[in-house]
Amino acid sequence: MSITRRIFLRNGALAVVGTTALPSFLARAAFGAADPGIRNKRLVVIFQRGAADGLNIVVPHGEPSYYAMRPTINIPKKSVLDLDGFFGLHPAMSSFQPLWKQKHLAIVHATGSPDPTRSHFDAQDFMESGTPGVKVTDDGWLNRTLRDLPPDQSAFRAIALGPSLPRILSGKEPALAINNLNDFSVGGKNPNAAANTFEAMYDHSVDAVLHGTGEETFDAVKMLKAADPAHYTPAANANYPKGRFGDSLKQLAQMIKANLGVQVAFADIGGWDHHVNEGSTQGQIANVLGDFSQSIAAFWTDLGDLGEDTVVVTMSEFGRTARENGNRGTDHGHANVMFVIGGPVKGGRVYGRWPGLDQSQLYEGRDLAVTTDFRLVLSEVVSRYLGNKDLKEVFPGFEGQADQFVKLLG
Repeated sequence: MSITRRIFLRNGALAVVGTTALPSFLARAAFGAADPGIRNKRLVVIFQRGAADGLNIVVPHGEPSYYAMRPTINIPKKSVLDLDGFFGLHPAMSSFQPLWKQKHLAIVHATGSPDPTRSHFDAQDFMESGTPGVKVTDDGWLNRTLRDLPPDQSAFRAIALGPSLPRILSGKEPALAINNLNDFSVGGKNPNAAANTFEAMYDHSVDAVLHGTGEETFDAVKMLKAADPAHYTPAANANYPKGRFGDSLKQLAQMIKANLGVQVAFADIGGWDHHVNEGSTQGQIANVLGDFSQSIAAFWTDLGDLGEDTVVVTMSEFGRTARENGNRGTDHGHANVMFVIGGPVKGGRVYGRWPGLDQSQLYEGRDLAVTTDFRLVLSEVVSRYLGNKDLKEVFPGFEGQADQFVKLLG
């Protein structure tokens, strides 16, 4: 595949596909990363693509209607990992129990978008743009979050783990899409040819993303090739499962620990659209939940003390129907569950108003109702944690106020 400048510079972002972590001394010299003695706040956003079944993830085992509506795919009370006597985790999520007990994990149930769409594409677009129901927004809320934060010269300030820049990070602020730390190849198998193409592009570039970072930037990219990522060893007991998602979070931890100046990061995990044979304690949902929770728990362990200055937020485009369907699965629903993990999080608690699962309480007679707008959760993280108080710019059109915050941050 021929490599063009458009591949690298799209939506105002530099997309580097396949890099490896820099030694911290090179990172600080080349990218202007913050002094290691200064505590830098980081936000990691994780998207569960496909509409995760929040009712089988954080189970309302104290709600009789839950079991009546899901005769074959419910999570039996004896298997639920109880949290507070009413809610409990799916048994595949045992790796989250220590986070809960240490009060680093908070849960917000019955949360989601106010827009009624059941389209994966539209709902994901709305949640990444931060403007439910508005299709003309041309940037993502995570990119807009950076605008009123103190400027950072690090090229790794905003990163997405994947082959291309996602909607949530598109916009005016520079961002990186990093696919794989183990290889440096940009659109081809010949790393030397790729490097030459990058160098030629650099020599002729006047774009702000490259121009102004200096020749040190290209020197650092060349160092990425020479570095050996196999030397990286995660912290003790940081047991990442094999697979794309676990690898993404391991590489993110590697970059954070290398002091590259990461301020916001994004990763996603698919496999949640379970219309047929969703499973219960075993099966499809159990498998993806194991990957999801074990990867996040390993990432948290791997960060060590850096976790005190890190917040992880999870989200999915919408939930699933309260009732199972005729194929022992669930269809597109409405409200869902969000996890918030981090040092400043007031965890060990399920937040949000539970709307109930009785027929009269269901949204459109079929779904868990939304009682907490997802932007309220994100606004609190953006405002109280990262310090961007201009929420009208980050979430235009949202009328949520500070006094409505979920108050899950210390």
